[in-house]
Amino acid sequence: MSNVIVINPFEVPAGQEDKALELWDKFAGYFRAQPGYISSKLHRAVSPDARFHLITLSEWESAEHFQAALTSDELKKLIESSTDVPPSYPGVYEVIRT
Repeated sequence: MSNVIVINPFEVPAGQEDKALELWDKFAGYFRAQPGYISSKLHRAVSPDARFHLITLSEWESAEHFQAALTSDELKKLIESSTDVPPSYPGVYEVIRT
């Protein structure tokens, strides 16, 4: 099976981008250290009325690797120690055409 892509859009309240970027950096450090992680890029909406102001695209060796990273005790502790985490909606996708 080929690598999978995780698309994770974030709803960032107006005026909260700096806080959201700090949190992204914090969580990105965790995910980068996980088995199966390959890469990620953070995108910002150009349109001011976009529902999702920030979107992460990351590549993983498998959906199972990503799922293991999501369910670890380490991530649970990281979430508990963080405040004002914006809502996000991660989904795992496979490339079917290029």
